[in-house]
Amino acid sequence: MKIIDYKLEIYKEILDRPLGDSNGPSGNDLIYSSILKIETDEGITGIAPLGNEYVKEFFPILENEDPREVFSIWKKMIDFVFKGGDEGEAHGALSAVDIALWDIKAKINSEPLWKTLGSNEPRCKVYASDIGYNLTDEELHSFFSKMAEKGVDSGKVKIGISLDDDIRRIGIVYDALSKATKRPRIMIDSNEYWSVKKAIQNIRKIEEKFDIFWAEEPVRRWDYKGLKMVSDNIKAAVSTGENLNNVGDFYSLIRNQAADVLNVSSYQSGVTGLRQISNLAYAYEIPVTTMNCIGNYNAHIATSIPNHIMMEVVDPGREKAYSKWNDNISDGYLELDDTPGIGLIVDEDSLDELKNQKIDREPKKPWGRRKGAGLYIHDFEKDEVKWK
Repeated sequence: MKIIDYKLEIYKEILDRPLGDSNGPSGNDLIYSSILKIETDEGITGIAPLGNEYVKEFFPILENEDPREVFSIWKKMIDFVFKGGDEGEAHGALSAVDIALWDIKAKINSEPLWKTLGSNEPRCKVYASDIGYNLTDEELHSFFSKMAEKGVDSGKVKIGISLDDDIRRIGIVYDALSKATKRPRIMIDSNEYWSVKKAIQNIRKIEEKFDIFWAEEPVRRWDYKGLKMVSDNIKAAVSTGENLNNVGDFYSLIRNQAADVLNVSSYQSGVTGLRQISNLAYAYEIPVTTMNCIGNYNAHIATSIPNHIMMEVVDPGREKAYSKWNDNISDGYLELDDTPGIGLIVDEDSLDELKNQKIDREPKKPWGRRKGAGLYIHDFEKDEVKWK
């Protein structure tokens, strides 16, 4: 078997609800989505729900190679981007290629990826994540209530700009998840908006009212001294890592005991990269949690990670190009089935409709940093969020 071609599908997609955090609290309901398809001479096609035009730079490395040799191809791509680094568009394309190759590998075996990776447990504990600083109190409660009805007992809420409002909204999440358990696990995420001192001050005040399971990205992702200082001065665990690119980026965090929980994803140099990071963390007995993704395919990988806690589920409606994805949540777990590969099936008719639809606006600039970040709190502007 050999790789003979690839195709990159790019389209705009309107979400079922806007997503917003402390850096963009007004939210955004329009995104660019992409699907990478890698084709073989035996008719098996691997897909990844991401990718960009840099894939064409990698294709001379892929062409005529055996797709089952995933690690060897991954290493060739890593070596190819050595000087410029595993970053930016090259990083996104590398991750997409690796995911698609693992999809092929599992499909060759006529089995789901969780089984190809050696797991015997087709389920993954999940937590609900709103990414909804823009949501009204009622919408926030509704989102977490629906997750609680599926047995989800843990939730992460976006905070960072208004402490009094943040404490109130944490209470809303706690109340909603109490349908599933008497003591919900609550996580908070300020998306690197605070300074070290402000993070400690705010989290301590929050902890006067709530037990917090972890505080995510309280300060900058690379600030291992600052992260450790926060961890040493609050009760909650500190988590970080979602915006790092590969195992090398995690070295300073692990070496300096800067994080209590690591956020990992197949966006971090693919399935291969995610497993490397998780294995390094396992050696230091640091737990990991997988990030949200289109179609929840990270759950397949999570099943084979011994130090995995739970996976983030957002559910904003990003799967309009698929006829099937991993969406069966029951008793707080994402239940995986025996669909070969990563569990996503492209609906070609829906994909064509998405590619041909006319949307006369562009997505907002992706997740820039808010004014005052790391220096001072820039309060909500007039009408920036509809609940103020």
